[in-house]
Amino acid sequence: MRMSEPEGLIRIPEEDIENIRKEVVERFLRYVKVDTQSAEDSSTYPSTKKQCELAELLRKELTELGLEDVEVDEHCYVTATLPGNRDAPIIGFISHMDTSPESPGAGVKPIIHRNYQGEKIVLPGDESQVLDPEVDVELKKWIGTDIITSDGTTLLGADDKAGIAEIMTALSYLKRHPEVPHGTIRVAFTPDEEVGAGTKYFDIKNFGSDVAYTVDGGEAGTLDVETFNAAVAHFTFHGVEVHPGYAKGKMINSIRMAADAIKMLPAYEAPETTEGHEGYLHPYVIEGGVDKTTLKVLLRDFTAEGLKRRKGIIKDIARKVEALYPGGRVEVEVKDQYRNMKEHLQRRWEVVEKAEEAIKLAGLKPVRSIVRGGTDGAMLSEKGLPTPNIFTGGHNFHSRREWISTQAMVYAVKTLIYLSQLYAL
Repeated sequence: MRMSEPEGLIRIPEEDIENIRKEVVERFLRYVKVDTQSAEDSSTYPSTKKQCELAELLRKELTELGLEDVEVDEHCYVTATLPGNRDAPIIGFISHMDTSPESPGAGVKPIIHRNYQGEKIVLPGDESQVLDPEVDVELKKWIGTDIITSDGTTLLGADDKAGIAEIMTALSYLKRHPEVPHGTIRVAFTPDEEVGAGTKYFDIKNFGSDVAYTVDGGEAGTLDVETFNAAVAHFTFHGVEVHPGYAKGKMINSIRMAADAIKMLPAYEAPETTEGHEGYLHPYVIEGGVDKTTLKVLLRDFTAEGLKRRKGIIKDIARKVEALYPGGRVEVEVKDQYRNMKEHLQRRWEVVEKAEEAIKLAGLKPVRSIVRGGTDGAMLSEKGLPTPNIFTGGHNFHSRREWISTQAMVYAVKTLIYLSQLYAL
């Protein structure tokens, strides 16, 4: 049975859908060709200046669309306003411009695989990169649609240039159709989300929205309402350097100290052994020599109590390793990164319910999802701006096997258009 629709809602005519598809694909293909990889250990903000190239392109396009207050600030944040035609709460749509440093990101060559029929997709730039529907089972849902990939030598950049293209296309549609009811919409495109700094200089007060949505999720229909509580531990192991030929009883090898610390991390609480609501401890960067070695460990848990327990494990490991190596020294600093956004969204749960209604109106079944990671929305929600995360339709993010269906992108655009209306009715 078809759901009842809010009074005054204007449906997107079927004849407009193909134009939406063409526009969102054209925008996406244009954006992914701009190299915007961020860099984790950079001392600048944004971490790479090349992100500002896309920022300037978006500033130009937003201006051409006729939006107001279009600005790129000194931190490379792009913001703009679409004035409303109804008195309604101000909503914000947010996506990030940077791509992950985990895979090559320069020189992206997007390929459209038209009318996909369920076969394996061998990426021509590196034939070892294969999309197999028996492994990437979500591919089977998109048989008969066009699939976009890179050529296999780089990531694609759907995370999050698909979100940018979808927001821009929704704004374009609303601008061309003044009969569609909506309140004022604020838009922001941010740098450095992939290195955990996307909201570092985000001015919530100046942004001025009552609620917001990041468009940075995965499978079509999903709505992310929960994230990890996150922290990172920075270990520094101090050893004693001695010529190895005369080292007996004198050398203290900081590399061995770090290795023992890693061995003490619970093997059953690793990313490769956990799923769902299970947290983990993840050593992910190690550098050094005999005299000094540094180690970074991610701490993730969906509950505050669980994160506190993991912090205790880290500090206990530091004490134990130092005791094993008399004369050596272990320093550890644990820094909080972000909190589970669900505890903040629960205070304004209508932001979730309206997004779910919009997803239904777009023609999909909404699925509340957890993020085994973080989003800008988690940090914004913690700062007081409730910001759940809407799907983009992409898959295999941060990978050279990243892909997205053009039809999934259309669903995302429709969701944003209907969500804009729901706040105005």
